[in-house]
Order: sequence, then structure tokens, then C-alpha cells
Amino acid sequence: MSVVQIDRAGAVITVTIDRPEAYNALNSEVVSALVNAVTAAADDPAVGAVVITGSGEKAFSAGADLKELAGMGPDRAHQMMRSGQDAFRTLERASVPTIAAVNGVALGGGCELALACTLPVLSERASLGLPESGLGLIPGYGGTQRLPRAIGERTAAHLMLTGSRLDADRAYQLGLTPLPPVPPAELLTTATAIAEKIAAQGPRAVRAILHALDTGRDATLDAGLGVETGLAALAVAGDESTEGIAAFLERRPADFANPGGRS
Repeated sequence: MSVVQIDRAGAVITVTIDRPEAYNALNSEVVSALVNAVTAAADDPAVGAVVITGSGEKAFSAGADLKELAGMGPDRAHQMMRSGQDAFRTLERASVPTIAAVNGVALGGGCELALACTLPVLSERASLGLPESGLGLIPGYGGTQRLPRAIGERTAAHLMLTGSRLDADRAYQLGLTPLPPVPPAELLTTATAIAEKIAAQGPRAVRAILHALDTGRDATLDAGLGVETGLAALAVAGDESTEGIAAFLERRPADFANPGGRS
């Protein structure tokens, strides 16, 4: 039985972590399956966006599978953490946007997964946190680095050092998500609508924006502006902008060829 379920509707792929009996805990099989699914989507020219969610109503993902961690020595643990970080970095850098539809608790690795996605969309039942310190652990899949970048260093430090959780409203107030929480029954519909809207934009433009965001995240402003200049110039001179501008002037929807923006 697969640990993830993959569904497709038009240009949107939905990837569902399917371990409800374990609150969708992330073991190595799940992480590998997520990366494979997103990588395959990024390589498919007809895919415009990916939605990632968890099965059931309780958990997006409750974090790492502690049964897999128990008794692990330092060398194996280092290998596993490095592998997890590389996997989430692959998701973060994917040329296809990823939307985390957080349907319940997103703790530890589950929170880190949501942070690695392009956009999180939260159910009103969602809660997020990095409670590893209460287990004598620390976040190992990028949480100590991405959470401060998302909500500020002091707030992130408080959450990690105390093991506290953010409810959906507080996460929205802090800017972890750009959208107010939605009723549980509307979560997938909302996330899919956002994915479809992204997929309808200029596909090469979407890919270029993702590249500029990732490159600029840790660059100086001048270096980031240099990357933006190059990408913007290519966009201006490209066929995609010719169609986009013509459609705007003619007051019609743009008909972008190759919806995924990759040949």
C-alpha cells in the first residue's frame, strides 16, 4: 500500500500523505515518496501546481516517525537528517509551486514540510509547532532556519524553546500564511483554486518567479536584483509575454502554450 496518494485534475496534482493511523508521520518512505511525486510533477510540462495535504481530519503530519528514530546512533542520525534536509530543499526549490493544505496538526517534520512549500493554506483546525525540545531533540529538517525567516527570530525561538503551538489564526497574524484560515470542508477547494489560478498564469513567468525567490532568499539585495534583471529581460523578450500582453490589450484570456512552461 502506497504511503502517498496522487490525484490529478487538469494542471493540478494533489499529493496526500496516507498514514492516518500514524497521524501521517513522516518516515523515510513518506519523504522519498513526496520528493518523487513533486519531482515528477515538475518534470511534466502539463502540470502547473501541486497541492500537498494529509489524509483524515486530524493531521497534516504529526512529525517524524519516532519509531524510526529510536535507538539511532549519531552517524545514522546525521545521514537521516541530511537526507531529510536535502529532500525538503528539493521541494522548496522545485520549479512547480507547492501548496500545503494543512488540514490538522502540523508538528515537527510536518511543520517543516509546510514551511518548505511555496504557500501554506490552513484549515481553522490547523495548528503548527516545532515541539522537539520537549523530547530532548531539535528540529532537523530545516525548522530552525525556515521558521525564523517566516515569522521572525524571537517568535520562532519562543515556539521552539517552549514547544508551544500556533493555532491557525495566530499563524495567519504572524504572516506564516497569506490567507486567513478556512473552514475544514473548504480547505482542499480553496487550495486547489489557488493552484488552478497559479497554473493559469504564464508558466515560464511562474517558474522564473520561483527561481528569483529562491536565489534571493539568502543573497544580498544587489545580487538578487541582478538575478531579477536577467530573468525579467528574458521574460520581456519571450513568446509568453507576447501572448500575455496581446491578450491584455485585446481584453481576452491569455492562451499560454505548454501550461507547465517546460519543454
